[in-house]
Amino acid sequence: MTNHTISFSRWAGLLLPACLALNGCMSTTPDFDRHFGESVRSYTEAQIIDPDAASKNPSTAGVDGKAAVAAMSNYNASLKAPTTSANAFVIGVGRSTAGGAGAAMPSSTNGE
Repeated sequence: MTNHTISFSRWAGLLLPACLALNGCMSTTPDFDRHFGESVRSYTEAQIIDPDAASKNPSTAGVDGKAAVAAMSNYNASLKAPTTSANAFVIGVGRSTAGGAGAAMPSSTNGE
């Protein structure tokens, strides 16, 4: 090998680790910050079928305010005071006469 080749190999051997070490100090944050949130925006846009649906289809008339307030008041009152049964352990016994779960058992004819 020539003296020139050995000198070049030494410089390359020193320069390569120095470049790799300095590469570790390089920041990629501006590139990440520039694209931050793109995936969320693209998935959100993909879930919307028609972005102009609100302008194309006008909303229908709803319930007037007094009826809505009365309906919500009745609903809230039904949750505050639920109806209670006489006995919590008896469910649907004796309410039906056409057979089924609440019908009485027929008595046997042989006395059993």
